[in-house]
Amino acid sequence: MKVDRLVSIIMILLDKKRIGAQELADMFEVSLRTIYRDIDAINMAGIPVRGAPGVGGGFEIMEGYKIDKKVFSAADLSALLMGLASLSNMVRGDELVHALAKVKSFIPADRAKEIELKVNQICIDLSPWMGKSDIQPYLEMIKAAMQESKLLSFEYIAHHGNKTIRSVEPYQLVLKSSHWYLQGYCHARNDFRLFRLSRMSNLQMQEEIFTPRDYEKPFIGFAEILETMQTEIKIRIHKSVMDRVLDFCTYEHFSPDGDAYYIVSFPFIENEYYYNILMSFGDKCECLEPLHIREEMKRRVHDIAALYEN
Repeated sequence: MKVDRLVSIIMILLDKKRIGAQELADMFEVSLRTIYRDIDAINMAGIPVRGAPGVGGGFEIMEGYKIDKKVFSAADLSALLMGLASLSNMVRGDELVHALAKVKSFIPADRAKEIELKVNQICIDLSPWMGKSDIQPYLEMIKAAMQESKLLSFEYIAHHGNKTIRSVEPYQLVLKSSHWYLQGYCHARNDFRLFRLSRMSNLQMQEEIFTPRDYEKPFIGFAEILETMQTEIKIRIHKSVMDRVLDFCTYEHFSPDGDAYYIVSFPFIENEYYYNILMSFGDKCECLEPLHIREEMKRRVHDIAALYEN
């Protein structure tokens, strides 16, 4: 049960006189059963929500009720503030500012320092260490296009550097592994596609309005699939690149090999991405086995050396 969803439901009930269970389920993309459990939890927290049956019925907070600020614990408020603050650093907008203000209004004066301390214990910064990452204008334009159901057009650099012009119905912004993506229906491909914002250029919102179509959320959980595709190879690395190798496997995969080297069981898939990872370690990494991957690494090193012969 997500605290942020419960707070959102409370805010909606305070803002609207009445709202149906199905409307709430569609809004938060959960089942009706989950909404009923949330309403029960809100009632148990001391906020009287009642259901009105029949046409035009739904849930509503009893008239004249005022929320007790102590209904949320310090941990609840801290978690909400951390989440909203981290998101507001990336996606600006009045709705986030208002949400932050509303949550802060629940903080009793005698607990303000305690909650501020908890919030400051965790910092969530999704911006990269290096490189230009100012995609804020694109985020704002995509948000506006989604709200107004307007088409987006942009140039897109796909695999192998292929540049194409796309016309897309925008449906969802996705933040995955510190990168922003747009899930939309691509008119060029006649299907839903996931577009990485950093590969877009010349993004423009068109005047043409589209009729939203049914769609499913993009599949972005590849952990189980990767486990079936990956094999372990044996590499020998210098300790100077150990911290980088740890980004791809745990220390349990390391075995000391003298004072300055380690033998590592490294997760690997035979594609360009993983070969480039090995190449990025330079002369501080040697593939020991299997033999065919070692031979492929030798070929790639030879090709790079050939570039500098003339």
